[in-house]
Amino acid sequence: MSVLRVDASIQGDRSASSALADRILDEFAAARPGVPVVRRHLGRDPLPAHAWETAISGSHLPEADRTAAQREALATAEGLATELRQATSAVLALPLYNFGVSQHAKTWIDLALAGAPHGTRLLDGTPTVLVVTRGGAYGPGTPREGWDHNIDYLRRILADIWGADLTVVEREFTLVGVNPALDEFTEIAAIMRKTSEEAADEAGRALAARHAA
Repeated sequence: MSVLRVDASIQGDRSASSALADRILDEFAAARPGVPVVRRHLGRDPLPAHAWETAISGSHLPEADRTAAQREALATAEGLATELRQATSAVLALPLYNFGVSQHAKTWIDLALAGAPHGTRLLDGTPTVLVVTRGGAYGPGTPREGWDHNIDYLRRILADIWGADLTVVEREFTLVGVNPALDEFTEIAAIMRKTSEEAADEAGRALAARHAA
């Protein structure tokens, strides 16, 4: 039994998505002390971008014909897939970057898909919390409505393809207080932050209860 935590932020200690993931796991640990957490930080320790192509090309060859690089890439891919399959709960902090999925998260997803037979539900029924943060606002009626190409893709992968029992925690306007052009939104950003933190705390407690079941 273990919790898989994956972060994709490049913001280090300033990461809003990692801060929410911390809150989720703090609540989880309070209710389920002693459950090990397997950690993978894609932003700090990125997977090599070329590994996916190398793994795919190697998968079409007999073992004896594969290069050392292909064997290594396939081993990485299979390891990522196994990491997902073995998790009994998961917390995935995958922020929006440049209106879409971060390159680090996309490489991780592509490699995990390559590491198991096509159609494998790597998180089949696994209680999973997806944390998504956005620097601006993308909701209905905003100038950037429809520009978020991250969350729908992640739902497709995590829930529809990998079979996760998915809960989503979101926070917008994380750049308020960082970008002076957004100073007029300070009040609403504070409300959004508080709401997301409360949602993260509740998700952590719920994850602990579902993990225990």
